[in-house]
Amino acid sequence: MTTTTQASSGPVWDWAAGHGPVTGALSATTGCLALATTGAATGMPPAWALTVGAAGAIGHTISSLRERLSARTIAMRSASWLVGAGWTTWAMTSGPLTWAALGSLATIGVGIGAAARTTLLYEEARELEAIAADERQVSRELSAERRAIAAEWVDRVQRVCHITLRIVAVETWPTGTGFTIDAELPAGGTTYDRIAQHSAALSADARLPHGCTAVASRGIDQGRVLIDVTTVNVLAEERTYPSDYTPLSIYTGIPWGYRTNAEAICVFLREQCALVVGPTGSGKTNMVHVILAGFARAADVLTWVIDLNAGSAGLPWARPAFDTNGAPVDGVRPGVDWLASTYEEAVLMLDAALAVGLRRKVAYQGLMAQANTDQLPISAKIPQIMLVVDEGAEILTSTDRNMKDLAKKILEVIRMLRAMGVRTVLTALGATGSVLGNLMIRREAKARVCLTGGETEGMDLSKVFPGARGLRPDQAPYKGAGFMGTPESAAALFKVWRILPNQIRDIVHATTDIHPTLDAISGQAAGPAYATRWDADRTAWMRDTNHAPNTVADEQPSASGGGLKLSALRGSRRRRRWRGSSASRSTRSSTPSPNPPPRRSRTPSGPRRPG
Repeated sequence: MTTTTQASSGPVWDWAAGHGPVTGALSATTGCLALATTGAATGMPPAWALTVGAAGAIGHTISSLRERLSARTIAMRSASWLVGAGWTTWAMTSGPLTWAALGSLATIGVGIGAAARTTLLYEEARELEAIAADERQVSRELSAERRAIAAEWVDRVQRVCHITLRIVAVETWPTGTGFTIDAELPAGGTTYDRIAQHSAALSADARLPHGCTAVASRGIDQGRVLIDVTTVNVLAEERTYPSDYTPLSIYTGIPWGYRTNAEAICVFLREQCALVVGPTGSGKTNMVHVILAGFARAADVLTWVIDLNAGSAGLPWARPAFDTNGAPVDGVRPGVDWLASTYEEAVLMLDAALAVGLRRKVAYQGLMAQANTDQLPISAKIPQIMLVVDEGAEILTSTDRNMKDLAKKILEVIRMLRAMGVRTVLTALGATGSVLGNLMIRREAKARVCLTGGETEGMDLSKVFPGARGLRPDQAPYKGAGFMGTPESAAALFKVWRILPNQIRDIVHATTDIHPTLDAISGQAAGPAYATRWDADRTAWMRDTNHAPNTVADEQPSASGGGLKLSALRGSRRRRRWRGSSASRSTRSSTPSPNPPPRRSRTPSGPRRPG
């Protein structure tokens, strides 16, 4: 049974509201008339009306003084009480219902209303003036503080950098963690680099706390410089990933962490690839989860993950969508669109990505012509594919035959499919020349992250951020802290949020309705390998606790020198087989040799060479 509510018409009375000029005058005049009429009819002494009026005037005066109202308002309120009491006394003696009494009462009511309106406007103007005066006082105090900061930093830059600046503005950060100085450089071709290279010296001269920096960057033109000074070390504390899971877009940016001013920093990956560098223990895996969380919130992004380390990077994002038998859970979609944990699955994924990109080049020519652009218009109907490859930089530099095949396909995706909305995020264990030696990575991965965690070995920041000055690993000694630079934001300190498994599970459930689906044209190009990616037989490894890892790839040494050297183990196995065959031959021999040949010395770095 449904009930319908009909909206009532007419005025709405607010009985809790106070009196205004009109209602206050009406209340006063009607009260006086009622009291005078009742007193005249009952023979009440007129002096009581004067007593009541005097008491009301005294009470309103006291309350007005407590409210710190103006003298004009106090006088108006007291006069209203006394005038009303005087009229009531006169009306009780001469008759309240005469024309003279009623006319004079109406005149008094109009006068009270006009006076109340005037004093109300005066009080409002007085209040606004008080607020403006307070703001001017705060502004004067801030101006004095800013002038002091400006004078201090002019002297400091002159003392440390031997450059005389002219401060244009000093802006205090809303978070209260520092300030920014906008200054004009002196004439003669001085650039901001002259100040940027003295970042550590400026920080020490300012006696900034550990973790706080003074970083110079380019200003509004080449003759200006911006100096960001951090006064509170926000990198020391651990902050969890924001619980606001509102939809994002590849065009509006994906948040990856926060700067030293506590503001979130976003990356724009419609055309750019990304590179995340971090040694073991620096928080790189947590960073990958934060990246996947941002992609899961994007309404126009599908995430494909390659992690040959048992798929550990993508498992927390896929498992909540399946039950223990591998059947999909109703109403829940995986946080990633595809997960590859083996070489064979990675080949299928990369082949599908290449097929999708090449098919889009032909099929969407009309759409691009209609939009008058040479790039595919990405939307929820035609989503962008973000290929996240954990330790992908090591794959590109590996000498293993299978890894070389994967590297070739990854480079093809990076090189060919930018306009068609297929981009990559690669991770690496170290900022070394072997990892960053690939020209394709340096050219396409413009969004770069280097998590140091205080690690100095293999952290050549000049290779990750060429041209950046004043960056040192010891500035970010905390787990999850490091440096981040994008085409929109210069390389500087940042820290990634902490994200835990229970929050990953919450994000998967909260973003289920946000995930787009692959467009029909791309789905046909991807073929059955994509359509059956979540079949129970292909995801059985996620539930197999007795799965034996593939040791073939593990036995191949990486080009960067990392990993275990198993050649000694292979040599020991060959020595055991050689010893076994020698023993069998000696048992078959009738007369053993009294002087066996001496054993040839071998190093444990490889198998025995044939003699």
